[in-house]
Amino acid sequence: MRIAILGTRGVPGSYGGFETFAEEFGAELVSRGHQVTVYCRSKYVPRGLREHRGMRLVRLPAIPQKHTETLSHTLLSAMHAAFRRYDIVYVCNSANAPICFLPWLRGQTTVLNVDGLEWEREKWGRVARAYYRFAARLAARMPIEVVTDASVIQDYYRRRLGRDTRCFAYGTHLWDHGYGSDRLQRYGLEPGKYILYVSRMEPENNALMVVDAYRTVETDIPLVMVGDAPYARMYVEQVKRRADARVKFLGSVYGADYHALGANAYAYIQATEVGGTHPALIEAMGHRSAVIAHDVPEHREVLSDAGVYFRYRDAEDLGEQLRRLLADPTLALGYRERAAGRVREHYSWPAVTEAYVEYFQELLTNDAGR
Repeated sequence: MRIAILGTRGVPGSYGGFETFAEEFGAELVSRGHQVTVYCRSKYVPRGLREHRGMRLVRLPAIPQKHTETLSHTLLSAMHAAFRRYDIVYVCNSANAPICFLPWLRGQTTVLNVDGLEWEREKWGRVARAYYRFAARLAARMPIEVVTDASVIQDYYRRRLGRDTRCFAYGTHLWDHGYGSDRLQRYGLEPGKYILYVSRMEPENNALMVVDAYRTVETDIPLVMVGDAPYARMYVEQVKRRADARVKFLGSVYGADYHALGANAYAYIQATEVGGTHPALIEAMGHRSAVIAHDVPEHREVLSDAGVYFRYRDAEDLGEQLRRLLADPTLALGYRERAAGRVREHYSWPAVTEAYVEYFQELLTNDAGR
């Protein structure tokens, strides 16, 4: 099959969940003999890079503003893709729903991954939230294929928007606990002697709540904050002002260093509250982390009994769960082993990709029969 992936910043993955998905999913498809093209935003991908892990890369510009970057780039990508012979055009992000008309009108089998309920994110203003609601309603009525990444989101589209979707989880790899420990020296860290938080530092990801909770915990083990947010500088500065001297801010970290940080942490905090399945949570499980997760349905769906939960928006309870886990290394080890078991059973990239391949072949067979 010839498959195009649109709507992400591109690969190599260097920002968030959709980029990680595009890289790992695309590479798995290539390993099965499929041809994959990933459309990339010029500023995120080095000039002259035309191939990565067997995927063909197409670099196109975008209007570099918070509310226009995604749509402008996806529109250019769809225009480019419309004149290529792709079997599947896979579009990420519900905001891109109106643009999906273009490949559909060209007769290309079009699949839209709507992700989570973006209008619930605090980073968006009133107009942007209204647009995301409109885009979700439009996606539910369009003659394209719609996929979700969590049953919670699938259920929302079914109950509230009257649209049945197919649900496909994100995947991850399994790393040995202690992987890449020599890489920690550059960050001044020791294996098993820090707590890790990974997320874009935006309000709904609760970085501020995490540093507030950590301040109540008496420990010499530092809290390591990984992530940044180019459109939320005031919030990032607020988080840094509230943090005490034990907190280390590393900014954005990718690749082998990121996986080394995950695989050597004593515990990992997943504080997000909006969206579907969070790739960072699944990757933390793949790192064999002892996970402390915000108690929201999406996290329960992924983590099940393979981690500990803190009450919704409750910094005091998060502090209590941290103290409990730090006081009992045996408890932490048990959660690590359960997390690895969940990944083997539900979240391996080969299994996720195989499910998608069967789905794509089903779509193409149905289209050929019409």
